[in-house]
Amino acid sequence: MEKLRKFERVLEIVDQNNRQASRLIPILQAVQAEYRYLPEEILTFIATSLGISPARVFGVATFYSLFTLKPKGRYHIRVCNGTACHVKRSMDIYNAIHKKLNLQPGKDTTEDMLFTVETVNCLGACGLAPAMVINEEVYGQLTPERATEIIEDIIRKEENHELDTHGA
Repeated sequence: MEKLRKFERVLEIVDQNNRQASRLIPILQAVQAEYRYLPEEILTFIATSLGISPARVFGVATFYSLFTLKPKGRYHIRVCNGTACHVKRSMDIYNAIHKKLNLQPGKDTTEDMLFTVETVNCLGACGLAPAMVINEEVYGQLTPERATEIIEDIIRKEENHELDTHGA
């Protein structure tokens, strides 16, 4: 049933874009916003719905760095490692977050799919260096300790939400 709902929502997005192949990028953006990544079967479905080759859809999805074919956590953490942030030790922040979330080398998403942690070349927040973005919220002038506190706050919020929704 969940899979059917997934395709229904994708079809709504394709229809909202008048099934125009020229609207492929906005369609992919909307689908990724809905699911936090672009599953292979959905890319094939989009290609069929638009009457274009799956290779073209995969080509666009893999060419642009804003798209991902891997599932992302509910909280997408992007730690800036651009020049201004790097010289202010942004990798110490990245490493502290990895340690807090118990992420092994080469892993960027927690097992529970709550967090994905990545570095980016620039967030455009150089005056706030070192900085990170969690989903759409910018955090600046960070220390490893402050970054860890922010993660702990999110974890507490999620645990409280779980308790609220399960009546415990």
